[in-house]
Amino acid sequence: MHRKGAQDKKRSAMFSKLSREITVAAKMGTPDPDMNPRLRAAVNAAKAQSMPKDNIARAIDKASKGEGDNYEEVRYEGFGPGGVSLIIEALTDNRNRTATNVRTAVSKNGGNLGASGSVSHGFSRMGLITYPAGVGDAEKIFEAALEAGAEDVTSSEDGHEIWTSNDALHEVTRALTPVLGEPEGAKLAWRPATMVSVGLDEATQLFKLIDTLDDDDDVQQVWGNYEVPDEVMDKLG
Repeated sequence: MHRKGAQDKKRSAMFSKLSREITVAAKMGTPDPDMNPRLRAAVNAAKAQSMPKDNIARAIDKASKGEGDNYEEVRYEGFGPGGVSLIIEALTDNRNRTATNVRTAVSKNGGNLGASGSVSHGFSRMGLITYPAGVGDAEKIFEAALEAGAEDVTSSEDGHEIWTSNDALHEVTRALTPVLGEPEGAKLAWRPATMVSVGLDEATQLFKLIDTLDDDDDVQQVWGNYEVPDEVMDKLG
């Protein structure tokens, strides 16, 4: 029962974040997903997480009527355990609360926040489209992505990541959908130029930090330039 309660809580928090992104996207443009690329990506992400259609419709309806809280986008940059660079994206209706929570989470888990621009120069702002591994093998995905105008593809047993230029995300997504189906996700992302390998102790602390940030309602996404070797992942279980 405790495990189910924890899972339900996590699911509820995830739906809350998805609703927030849908509301912001709908307020920033038209409430029609076909005419609003950011909203379409938010709706697709919600569907991929099995968010009920009623919840999605409610979030769009609220935004179109100008109801609900007004959220603003905030970005924090800093360092985690092992010198890992982190970019933390949030949607908030209270900047002071969010800044305090993020700063506390980072400092209590072996990291520290830096000034704006302190780590983002080591990342590229790109479009990221994700598909599950079952959609096809690496060669099929690579050919489809190249044909659609993507810049790079990384495939693993976990799935496929298709990278596009910043402004080509929705064009490439639209071209891929008839070939591969609706993607699991399509959003703007921060892609690191170089990766930092972390050991067991650093990885343990880093994942604790990321979990703490994920538990914060205001935090939407945490990007980092860390990679965890397979033998370390095995020990982490």
